[in-house]
Amino acid sequence: MQEISSSDNKSVDWGNTSIDYAAHRPGPPDSFYQRLISLGIGLSGQSALDLGTGTGVIARQLARQGCDVSAADISPEQIHMAKELADAEQLSIDFTTDAAEDLIYSNDSFDVITANQCFLYFDSEIVAPLIAKWLKPNGVFVISHFSWMPRLDAIARASEELILRHNPGWSASGYDGFTAPAYPGVLAHLHYSGYFYYDQAIPFTRENWLGRIRASRGVGASMDEAQVSAFNDEHDAMLRGIAGAEFNVVHRIDAHILRSGDSRTSVAFYQPNAFAS
Repeated sequence: MQEISSSDNKSVDWGNTSIDYAAHRPGPPDSFYQRLISLGIGLSGQSALDLGTGTGVIARQLARQGCDVSAADISPEQIHMAKELADAEQLSIDFTTDAAEDLIYSNDSFDVITANQCFLYFDSEIVAPLIAKWLKPNGVFVISHFSWMPRLDAIARASEELILRHNPGWSASGYDGFTAPAYPGVLAHLHYSGYFYYDQAIPFTRENWLGRIRASRGVGASMDEAQVSAFNDEHDAMLRGIAGAEFNVVHRIDAHILRSGDSRTSVAFYQPNAFAS
């Protein structure tokens, strides 16, 4: 997951992306949850908290798996959309609108806490010790990312180049895929129990990829409405020239698995390089 510059972060408003985010921004594929389940994470009956939940993609999947789920996000628009999507599936999730740094939960509240594609936005000096308190003994904190790979995928690379022409200040382009089990800001409070990453080709229609890019930080979260419209028109024309109505975009999925307490239960690191279909 590419880091962000302070100037890039100042103008980001994820609430502006909520409609596209809900309709077109996919969460990690089923293979991600299957790997976590194989490690005892996300099991029926576990209590779970999803930080930076956005439109509730991770929270809803954990609820489908039978977890007792709470979820929080700083954006009222994102939480509003998350509630609508959860209600449509009749999923019971306790949603909260608040920054991760300001949340209040009792000690030993959760078996699992997740932060997908969002931990880099948090103040880790504040959030990491809170997570350690909120987790039950030997509870699990999962930091994960689900990122397109512009250096491996021509469509992702072309879309990024267009974003940069419209938004030169966007700082998250050119992700090289590097990931390693040494996530900064948490090791003083939690210890590594496991880590995995793998690549998977994710299917999109042209409409879905247009919406996925609109829902990104470089477009919908940082451009005004007129700028987004102009970008989208050019993006649509570009895609029609280089791709069909349906195509795959290579993504890298990674998960950093950390545990609370004094237990040193460990899980073998899993780092396949082969593409998953």
